[in-house]
Amino acid sequence: MSANISKATQKQSRPARTIAILALALIGFSIFAGLASATKIKLGLDLRGGTSVTLTPRGTAGGQVTSAAIDQAVSIIRQRVNSLGVAESEVSAQGSGTNRQIVISVPGDTGDRIVKLVGQTAELRFRQALASGAGNAKTTSTTAAGAKAAASYPTGVTAALDAKFAALDCTDPKNRQGGSVDSPSDALVTCSRDGSTKYILAPAELLGSQVSKAAAVLDQQGGSGWMVSLTFNGSGTKAFAAMTTRITSLPAPANQAAIVLDGLVVSSPRIIEAITSGSAQISGNFTQTDATDLANVLKYGALPLAFDRGEVQQISPTLGADQLHAGLIAGALGLGLVLLYSLLYYRGLGVVSVGSLAVAGGITYLAFLLLGKYIGFTLTLAGIAGAIVSIGITADSFIVYFERLRDEVREGRSLRTAVETGWQRARHTILVADFVSLIASALLYFFAVGGVRGFAFTLGLTTFVDLFVVFFFTKPLVTLLARLPFYAHGGPLSGFSAKSLGVVTGKEVA
Repeated sequence: MSANISKATQKQSRPARTIAILALALIGFSIFAGLASATKIKLGLDLRGGTSVTLTPRGTAGGQVTSAAIDQAVSIIRQRVNSLGVAESEVSAQGSGTNRQIVISVPGDTGDRIVKLVGQTAELRFRQALASGAGNAKTTSTTAAGAKAAASYPTGVTAALDAKFAALDCTDPKNRQGGSVDSPSDALVTCSRDGSTKYILAPAELLGSQVSKAAAVLDQQGGSGWMVSLTFNGSGTKAFAAMTTRITSLPAPANQAAIVLDGLVVSSPRIIEAITSGSAQISGNFTQTDATDLANVLKYGALPLAFDRGEVQQISPTLGADQLHAGLIAGALGLGLVLLYSLLYYRGLGVVSVGSLAVAGGITYLAFLLLGKYIGFTLTLAGIAGAIVSIGITADSFIVYFERLRDEVREGRSLRTAVETGWQRARHTILVADFVSLIASALLYFFAVGGVRGFAFTLGLTTFVDLFVVFFFTKPLVTLLARLPFYAHGGPLSGFSAKSLGVVTGKEVA
């Protein structure tokens, strides 16, 4: 009965077709990686060097430098960095008490972008525009005639604000560096980000803390360009509805809602109707990267402190190159020993181990390339350690199946039958063992920080690869080999000879 079941299973499995589909898939992904310019694995900070920057916290109008505020800033900065992908960056507070500094270390060429991103305080305000003018300092007053009488100033503008407005030169880069201390309860004189316009703005009516969601989206109405879509919470929805309802019928520029980030006007759209839906968009000729970065900054909340950028250092990759060389040697030795053991112990069956490890290595390499391209994955020394450990996990899967297969042959079944019955009994053990590794990897990834997360990510990825290879290459290949006379008849070097299996023949008993 078992023989009939195994024959039916063999007809249904079609191992040659499975291996052919796998080969085509690998070729297809290789071509895709080449077309996507994903031709080199991104190396982490410890292997190729990078940038390290020190941020010194200072108080803002809304908060003082405290140990709790520094810890909160570290948590927010780490979330912002992680939002860019598995970049293996390091964010830590060094020092003691309120004198601590935040040190950010990022690998490779992404250093400048991340440093700019994480250093933003993300103090988002929605303010009504009271007055606006050209960004240079030639404007002498907010009134058309340049009058100084208080009665001629626009509503909400005082003589002090008017004087500050007239003196402000937004064409000077120093006046639009951002991060200025602006209290949400006070009026603000400031510049647009590009310096083309200067404003007098009313006190803030909506704050960044009232934004519940932020995402970068393509501007569908404007034709091209990117913008940031915002969704407000309950109080934010009410505040924005009240603001837009009040200013929609006012003359320009009082009908403009200025969106201010870190003291600079990002956008100042005119409000032509009340907006009660609880959502808004920030537009400003953003690239996709600019919009994504801004959305990530807003998504994880405002930093409780402002920062002065301290020393920026370039980390040398020399030590990393030595570590990479040593790690590759260790991996090559481990792989070589596994292959040697497989060939000596399993003889001809060891060919399956060689082929399976080669396929697993190819899939892992392609995964590193594509993940580096699309989610920013970087390979660190800890990640290399995870990949080396995975060699043992993959070898365990082979051994479980091979030993189960040999046991079936020892019990008198033909090789073709043993391939199926042995697989049915071995796959449960393989699945359980790999799921244990996956659970351990997930726990390490979500509850650890730094290099341990890199180890966990690589270990989990390669464990998935092991499962895929065992099911879609190892088992089909063994099924094909079992049809060859060399293996089916138990040749001396096949791995299924009586000597290899430890079976005592009748002649030897006599």
